[in-house]
Amino acid sequence: MSPNTHQARTLALFCKVVDNFGDIGICWRFARQLRQEHGIAVTLWVDDLASFRRLCPEVVVGAETQQIAGVAVRHWRDQDGVFAPEDIADIVIEFFAVDIPPGYIAAMAQCQPRPVWFNLEGLSAEEWVEGCHTLPSSHPRLSLTKHFFFPGFTDKTGGLLREAGLEQRRRQFQSDPAAMAAFLAPFGVTAEEMASTKVSLFCYPHAPVAALFEAWQQGDEAVTCLVPEGVASETVQAFLGAAAQAGAARTVGSLRVRVLPFVAQPDYDKLLWACDLNLVRGEDSFVRAQWAGRPFVWHIYPQDENLHHVKLRAFLGRYAGDIDSLIRFALCWNGAEAAPQQDGWAALWSAFRADMPQMGSLTEAWQQKMMANGDMSGNLLQFACSLRSVAG
Repeated sequence: MSPNTHQARTLALFCKVVDNFGDIGICWRFARQLRQEHGIAVTLWVDDLASFRRLCPEVVVGAETQQIAGVAVRHWRDQDGVFAPEDIADIVIEFFAVDIPPGYIAAMAQCQPRPVWFNLEGLSAEEWVEGCHTLPSSHPRLSLTKHFFFPGFTDKTGGLLREAGLEQRRRQFQSDPAAMAAFLAPFGVTAEEMASTKVSLFCYPHAPVAALFEAWQQGDEAVTCLVPEGVASETVQAFLGAAAQAGAARTVGSLRVRVLPFVAQPDYDKLLWACDLNLVRGEDSFVRAQWAGRPFVWHIYPQDENLHHVKLRAFLGRYAGDIDSLIRFALCWNGAEAAPQQDGWAALWSAFRADMPQMGSLTEAWQQKMMANGDMSGNLLQFACSLRSVAG
């Protein structure tokens, strides 16, 4: 650390994979951006390399330590042991309140100056987040202070992850129909399917996919549903009448279902950009859908006592405006309301489809609003710099 600057040069990010892909998806985007745009030397500690590899094919599942895209990736098992102060990063981040090794914390307390320690929380639109963002929490025994950092949707939070140049790349891609067709062609998407309403589907197993498939089959408009392998596998397999593996496809009525392989994160962005509607889940794909400039519906990670429905309604209250069809569809998709008894999902889809042009405009306006809040990575580093300045 230069004596003339309080800028952090190293960062350790600890991630335990709970939501299969969402946790590591966020942490991997975050780590890459910190390295590539801010020059931070990042060490990403992650416990589930197999899930990580689905999003980043370069990952070697059996490696204890590896370098990927300039990021040092450590397989986090139960390493405690003894850490020295020189092992400790300038910024230490535990993602979503994971318990980092006690030996690492003990070494943090020996550092001069102390590292900046963050609990990077999950994304929520609830109002209480603004009051908790950047709050300090003192360690009960050691001379250490941890700060809570909340991503969010207002200028009183940390904002959303967004890489430099993302908006320009997205607009360039979406303005080039040939580029979108060329991207989807290797997955088997035909010119006829390109001309249909294209929907990407990424949801948890309990989503009412079968009911939505039925509504699409019976509708008057051709729908092509693009599903990553392993998503809604029982319903997709029942529809296909065969194994739901990458490359499989079948048409019934107005619905064409096509199974795609899992793709690396940059290609997942392009998939969202190329579709007319994106059904997304968790946190990572949820945020990427917001930057895609397309209508989307969020399938939120389920919580005990239906606390996720509170979070869903809080987001819809900020985002959906007066588009009732979007609100109803999202609530029914998440089990927060029952589908209408008469015509069920067919009625929900009909109303939703009619309002999709309005949703496209809504999404564009939402993007501009979110960009005004700044980028989460930059906001976090700026706050960390202010803390180190005070400590220094």
